[in-house]
Amino acid sequence: MTTPPSVSPSPLPPAPSHRPGRPRARRAWIVGAVSALVLVLAAGAAVWWLTRDEDSSPLAGRPRVTDDSAGLSYAVPEGWKRNDGKDLIQAFTSSITTKGSGGQGGAAVLAGRGRGIDESALRQRTETAARSNAEFFYPDGKSTVEESRATTVSGRPAYTVALNVHDDTGRAGRMRLTIVTQGGDRSAFLLGVTESPEPGDSAVVDAVLASAAAE
Repeated sequence: MTTPPSVSPSPLPPAPSHRPGRPRARRAWIVGAVSALVLVLAAGAAVWWLTRDEDSSPLAGRPRVTDDSAGLSYAVPEGWKRNDGKDLIQAFTSSITTKGSGGQGGAAVLAGRGRGIDESALRQRTETAARSNAEFFYPDGKSTVEESRATTVSGRPAYTVALNVHDDTGRAGRMRLTIVTQGGDRSAFLLGVTESPEPGDSAVVDAVLASAAAE
């Protein structure tokens, strides 16, 4: 199993500082992490669960993760699990996961924090980070941009990028990354990774990211 990458000093989701020796090991890491639910909370994260009923989103009324470390909260879809493992992945401050239909693949949404970033640089940083993660999770694959646009989270400037990824073995997946400015020297991100053959799973990941609120 590939050692999970350490946190980057920039406001980007985790990406390898060097390429591990075998691409197959990297594939095993992400498939195992998503489908076996071993993605875990990072040290120092304060995470609570609560219910919000005041919005009309697809996930209205669902329990939420409130991640004080990242300064974000997000909804938890039915059937998804939070991760309470003891091993810590520094790059993440909270995460939720689900297994795919029939035990194949799965999906994960992970939160994290980073240094401050200017609104003018959001697009470039988000697209760069999304491609970097696609190369890590699919080292022999190719990615295509499905969506790249500015957005807001609780009125704060943000940017979101969705990539479709596939490799020459026929394995395909999808990733969505949203980076949010938190003011001053802080930013936060949500990364959604889908390793499921069911297209509906990607829609659920999108709904989770769309449910994000800045705390």
